[in-house]
Amino acid sequence: MMSLSAYRHEWLSNIRGDLLSGIVVALALIPEAIAFSIIAGVDPKVGLYASFSIAVITAITGGRPGMISAATAATAVLMVTLVRDHGLEYLLAATVLAGLLQIAAGFLRLGYVMRFVSRSVMTGFVNALAILIFMAQLPELDPRTVPPLTYALVAAGLAIIYLLPRLTTAVPSPLVTIIVLSVLTVAMGWDVRTVGDMGQLPDTLPVFLIPDIPLNFETLQIIFPYALAVAVVGLLESLMTQQIVDDLTDTASDRNQECIGQGLANTATGFIGGMAGCAMIGQSIINVKSGGRGRLSSFTAGLVLLILVVGLGDIVAIIPMAALVAIMIMVSIGTFSWSSIKNLRDHPRSSSIVMLATVFFVIYTHNLAIGVLVGVLLSGIFFAWKIAQLFRVRSEITPDGTHRTYHVEGQLFFASSEDFMKAFDFKEAPDKVTIDVSRAHIWDISSVAAMDMAVLKFRREGAEVELIGMNEASETIVDRLGVHDKPGAMEDLLGH
Repeated sequence: MMSLSAYRHEWLSNIRGDLLSGIVVALALIPEAIAFSIIAGVDPKVGLYASFSIAVITAITGGRPGMISAATAATAVLMVTLVRDHGLEYLLAATVLAGLLQIAAGFLRLGYVMRFVSRSVMTGFVNALAILIFMAQLPELDPRTVPPLTYALVAAGLAIIYLLPRLTTAVPSPLVTIIVLSVLTVAMGWDVRTVGDMGQLPDTLPVFLIPDIPLNFETLQIIFPYALAVAVVGLLESLMTQQIVDDLTDTASDRNQECIGQGLANTATGFIGGMAGCAMIGQSIINVKSGGRGRLSSFTAGLVLLILVVGLGDIVAIIPMAALVAIMIMVSIGTFSWSSIKNLRDHPRSSSIVMLATVFFVIYTHNLAIGVLVGVLLSGIFFAWKIAQLFRVRSEITPDGTHRTYHVEGQLFFASSEDFMKAFDFKEAPDKVTIDVSRAHIWDISSVAAMDMAVLKFRREGAEVELIGMNEASETIVDRLGVHDKPGAMEDLLGH
């Protein structure tokens, strides 16, 4: 448990930076929340209420200060079919259930699964997300739907973002970009797309409500698959974003607490009419680069978002989309790991393949979970292949030819079992065979089965077999799963 003083420090150690960065994030959240609502097929207020609720609650209960969580595309796309077939109330119920599943994952300490995500997968995830963030801005740059002035405004916004920090860092350059371009657009009367064109902003505060659905097993059958998918994808994206923010800020955080925080946020959000969400890498990077470090930044982002859309909706509606597009382009450029391109020549081929496969499948499916899953599976396959190459068996025989000793070295598991069997000459049939595994480790049922087969085949040829040198773990699995010393084992082998 975190001490009260440490928790207070996470709130109050960077008040000015957190407040300013939170305002920037709140403005950038608005069009995205509206866009994600449209993706899910629900009213814009569903995404806006969700972004407010999730940002505020994860600020209080999450495990990663400075990380921004809100409604996201990753969870929105999973809800499309549910909304289309059953309506908004079922989406709200699935959001509540997804949150409960995430809370359970936190208490079960499943945050440790991040240790199985390799650096190559993380790099692929970051690069794919950077590309997706940029691609999401393309509709706002389509010459068929936007005036030429849009390009000039985006270029001006990027110039402010990158040049202003050379003069001063007193105010976050993205915030200055929003203010300057908004004032210019209004003062000059330019006809460009604005936040107001994205959809109608809500004009009332969210209220507590219980999803209006039948509370029976049939309802559970409908919402559970969606809730499980949202819970898994949400936690996966949140934990990976958490790792990125850890690296950016050179600080550590609590993964299991983040699972619980995300779960509490989604559960509460479902009861105020919001959709499920998770951590957002783009907004989190905006927050960090704008000076946000503590819990106050996420809390401010959520609170300011609600104030803006409910109390100052008319003002927010005039913000040109070009300003927000410039900010998101900055995020995509800053997110992409440019060194990974150069490293394609220097890194092991297997690592490069994992990274590129992760990028490809994330972009192809627009599903971060699928891309990461492919990357993790490939990492596991390449790792198993490498370990299998380190396996060898050497042998020696006494001068009189009656006793051969096989020395097994390395990891004996499913990928090396075939090489293990090929190393023995069962037809040689000396009087005694010793299999020395003192420099090996027996891992799984495949390796135990291979050991059984080797022992029994030698015995079938009339040799006395001795298995020596097993470490405690290997001996445990062999005693539990092995059959070579059990009655009838030889008859079973001869039966085959």
